[in-house]
Amino acid sequence: MTAKGLDVRLERAQERYERAVFGGDAQVLDEAERDLAGLEADVALARGRILHARFLDTGLEDAAELTLFERAAQLYRELGDARGEGESLFWVGTVHQVIRQDQATATPAFVRARELATAAGDELTLSYVLRHLCFGELAVGRVDEARELLTESTRLRRKLSFDAGVAANLIGLAYLAASDGDQNAARGLLDEAAGLAADCGAHGVANWVGAAREELGLSKTQGGEADSTRVEFAGSE
Repeated sequence: MTAKGLDVRLERAQERYERAVFGGDAQVLDEAERDLAGLEADVALARGRILHARFLDTGLEDAAELTLFERAAQLYRELGDARGEGESLFWVGTVHQVIRQDQATATPAFVRARELATAAGDELTLSYVLRHLCFGELAVGRVDEARELLTESTRLRRKLSFDAGVAANLIGLAYLAASDGDQNAARGLLDEAAGLAADCGAHGVANWVGAAREELGLSKTQGGEADSTRVEFAGSE
């Protein structure tokens, strides 16, 4: 008995159940358990991301978010899936950094996520991790290190044609340029970010560009007095 539209891992679990019960081959049950653990990890990670998006919309934390990401990381670790574990640990770090404002707890998760994503060749997750490590460097005043991390994140995102992510990073680089007193560079970065956001339909990022222009006193054609001492930008993208 099977159902259409099932994830292939659920279909295999059903088949292995039948082989064990009707065919007497109980050895296939371990394979079924592994498939289902992978499915559970994928669902936990996806559900955690949905809850994070809700947080970004409402500003209200759902305690289940961290639990889901930690569960995903544990399952991927047990499965030997470095890519999945690295991505999950990135989100564990993000909960602590973005939602709970706890950089000390976030940093070890990001450091391990960076190691795993690098080993797995997962450049997209690595670009996220580097962006958030940048925030950590800024929190302790290491602006040069922060710029280096964000620049590398942006390079990876350009390579992957992740235009919305590039635009988000360019906003951060604009803040850093403004902190150096280079308003022309900051304005150019924001203009590029706005163009990329418009081209890929990233309306949320376009709104961030507008907010950055207002905060930095920069328009597309006229400059204002940017605050050269305050560098503050964040977000999970």
